[in-house]
Amino acid sequence: MKEKILIVDDQFGIRILLNEILQKEGYQVFQAANGLQALAIAKKHTLDLVLLDMKIPGMDGLEILQQLKKISPDIRVIIMTAYGELEKIEAAKKLGALAHFSKPFDIVELRQTIRSYIPVKLDT
Repeated sequence: MKEKILIVDDQFGIRILLNEILQKEGYQVFQAANGLQALAIAKKHTLDLVLLDMKIPGMDGLEILQQLKKISPDIRVIIMTAYGELEKIEAAKKLGALAHFSKPFDIVELRQTIRSYIPVKLDT
């Protein structure tokens, strides 16, 4: 069974890029453009990891993270931020975020970090 990753970002281009990269890695990928979509997916699927943008119109990343933790306290989250959002990074880490990446991020580094938390299991 493939590991499930949710990408939460209001920028369509980032979701598509990450979706393509992660599917090639062998993950099952879900996408959400906002907090309500993200929470609906989290309620429906057992997710292995969430890539969460911190700056999303409506419900921001910290609110989404808090709600995700209510749905699944052990959910693993990596946050994505604009450069220099130190307060949000610290707040997210206090809520249990595993790591953070500043945009624009290094795809190779992001892929390696994801693999370190959820190695791809080959279907047998």
